Amino acid sequence: MTRAGLAALLSHWRRNPLQLFTLVVGLSLATALWSGVQAVNAEARASYDAAAETLGEGQFAQITSPTGSIDQSTYIALRRAGWQVSPVAEGRLEGIRLIGLDPLTAPGGLGPVDLSDGELTVNVLLSGVLFATQATLDRLPPLDVATQASTEVAPDVILTDVGTAQRLLGLEGQLSRLIVAPVQPKTQPPLADIAPDLTSRPPQAGSDVARLTDSFHLNLTAFGLLSFAVGIFIVHGAIGLAFEQRRPVIRTLRALGFPLRRLVALIAVELLALSIIAGAIGVGLGYLVAAALLPDVAATLSGLYGASVSGTLQLRPEWWLSGLAIAVGGTGLAASASLYRLSKMPLLASARPRAWAMQAGQGRLWQGVAALALLVLAAALAWGADGLVAGFGMLAALLIGAALALPLILDRVLAFGASRARSVMGEWFWADTRQQLPGLSLALMALLLAMAANVGVSTMVSSFRLTFTGFLDQRLASEFYVYADDAEQATALRAYLEPRVDRILPIQNATQDIRGVPSEIFGPTPDATYHDNWQFLQSAPDAWARIEAGEGTAINEQLARRADIAIGDAVIIAGQPFDVLGIYGDYGNPIGQALITEATFEALYPDITPLRFGVRMDPQGVTPLSIALRDDFGLAEANMINQAGIKAFSLDVFDRTFTVTGALNVLTLAVAGFAILMSLLTLATMRLPQLAPVWAQGLTRARLGRIEVIRAVLLALLTAALALPLGLALAWTLLAVVNVEAFGWRLPMFLFPLDYLRLAVFAVVAAVLAALWPARRLARTRPADLLKVFSNER
Repeated sequence: MTRAGLAALLSHWRRNPLQLFTLVVGLSLATALWSGVQAVNAEARASYDAAAETLGEGQFAQITSPTGSIDQSTYIALRRAGWQVSPVAEGRLEGIRLIGLDPLTAPGGLGPVDLSDGELTVNVLLSGVLFATQATLDRLPPLDVATQASTEVAPDVILTDVGTAQRLLGLEGQLSRLIVAPVQPKTQPPLADIAPDLTSRPPQAGSDVARLTDSFHLNLTAFGLLSFAVGIFIVHGAIGLAFEQRRPVIRTLRALGFPLRRLVALIAVELLALSIIAGAIGVGLGYLVAAALLPDVAATLSGLYGASVSGTLQLRPEWWLSGLAIAVGGTGLAASASLYRLSKMPLLASARPRAWAMQAGQGRLWQGVAALALLVLAAALAWGADGLVAGFGMLAALLIGAALALPLILDRVLAFGASRARSVMGEWFWADTRQQLPGLSLALMALLLAMAANVGVSTMVSSFRLTFTGFLDQRLASEFYVYADDAEQATALRAYLEPRVDRILPIQNATQDIRGVPSEIFGPTPDATYHDNWQFLQSAPDAWARIEAGEGTAINEQLARRADIAIGDAVIIAGQPFDVLGIYGDYGNPIGQALITEATFEALYPDITPLRFGVRMDPQGVTPLSIALRDDFGLAEANMINQAGIKAFSLDVFDRTFTVTGALNVLTLAVAGFAILMSLLTLATMRLPQLAPVWAQGLTRARLGRIEVIRAVLLALLTAALALPLGLALAWTLLAVVNVEAFGWRLPMFLFPLDYLRLAVFAVVAAVLAALWPARRLARTRPADLLKVFSNER
């Protein structure tokens, strides 16, 4: 009996291959977008984990110096006093980060050389070995040091022993920081008694890079879920249609004595098999999506956060298993309502035929209540919630609530149109459109979400670019920027430039935590360049004059928000208190920043020599000066950047920041168009009983086809009109809530009507293309098929 029942159920798919195609493709596309995003996230996080495990960042307490350099004699004094510390020397070698560790004193498991594994060799101790990924080693010029490829080292990082690092970096006798072992002697002298100029930083719960990039990955995951939700709408529609069309089969099987529980179980197993097949296809497609997006993600994270991500994609279980799991779970969610109705169906209830398109009407009241509740929740979160999770919770409530409210709003709009109809044809058109609405509602919800995501993200990106371009014009006021390789070259470079340019503005900075926020301290030269171009968001009276007099500091918006610092509050810089006199916008910078005057900076950080310089000069002289610096002075071209070059690089980084979300939006909109096409195709065959009487009264098949296209355009336009305010609300949430929590700055919101008009045109074109095929099939329907309607029991 079970085999016969399963054969009867599967025969439905043989008779309706298009429906099977809709189900499998919809679920595959949804899974592909989700698993692609998860693959990108998994690859990035694997790179962060490799960096954390290799370098020990965040795992152990560290001893640092405000100047960034610790004398080796201080390290020896600490070791003799009983402090279990390990030296670290780091810098950049040919543009690649080089880390030098001591394998004898480094905490166990730190780096690829582990004492417990017997990997410590004489060659490592005496001659030195450079450990890095093969891709990183390939970028190095020939060196007199052995190299060894290792997959345990983070991308764009070279690991070696501390002595080799000091020799290659020119840091003889100097260390960058000290790693404190977790187990220390019970008694030891305080750090202040041995090295009062050093500070101890406790271990962090997670690395700074991980904290900064969590928001980026959460953003990707949110859009992956949105894309998956659009695909699930397709699956829900296809499953609902399959249940409705199989009602006679189910009625017959149950009348013949087939147990209800076994029937429900067979349908569940059938859907499980289909979901696994579609999920496997989706995971494969997701791999291709991730492979296409990963280079942009790696470039974004490197430029925006300084986080290195491997450019290769590995088949990691955490993302492909999650893809299969969400495919199965999504199918179960989409089928749960239909399976529940089947389990509660009386024996002969299915003998009462009804149109599938009308079945959604029974739950309209509950749908309206759920939509209202979610929209109220979104408003409440916008009013009083705080935090990144609350921001995304608001987005979810807003989008889902609006999607649930869409069919109800469209129904009222269509009812209003019907009340204004002045002809029989007009009344039939509006009534027939309302009758089709439940069957198209899922596809229209998908279109609404896709269009709202496009409006929201395009508004955010365009607002960001407009604001950031103006910000660059202000901040990159110098016409030319040069970089020296060391302090000796910097002194010679400055002497060479002085008679040839108008002004030289040294750029010098140090790093420290301000109220627990990683920050950079800058000491610019007093100059009108800063007075005229740096605009404060908030400031005390005569802020610039007081900062130049050494009376206080200015901080960026990120530091002010994350550390809850207001004008007039005091912050500690290099052990000295400074009043905050100004807060400035610093779009694009993920960490804190503080400005003090040049004289104050030199007093606090006497060992730091500026290696970078902004040059004020006639823009026409930039090219001749760069040629002279290259040919006469011997400065490498890589150490010279004009203003336009920096702007182009900066804008390219932030364009890449949103490339991934933009690509997801395009894919989501394409999936929504596919949903409309499949819904119209499946409804076309079921609507013959409604269309045949109209045709019999004299309406030609060609005109019926044109009416189908007009109906699709009307619904797409109405959906686009509702998507615009939803998308603007989404943009406001991203700019005023999510962006502030994720990055620490708030952007002004600009409107771009032409972009919205183009999006509406695209949505209408997608609806027309989706409607053409069903309309053409309707126009070519044989009169005999239409006449058969009148001979049916319907």
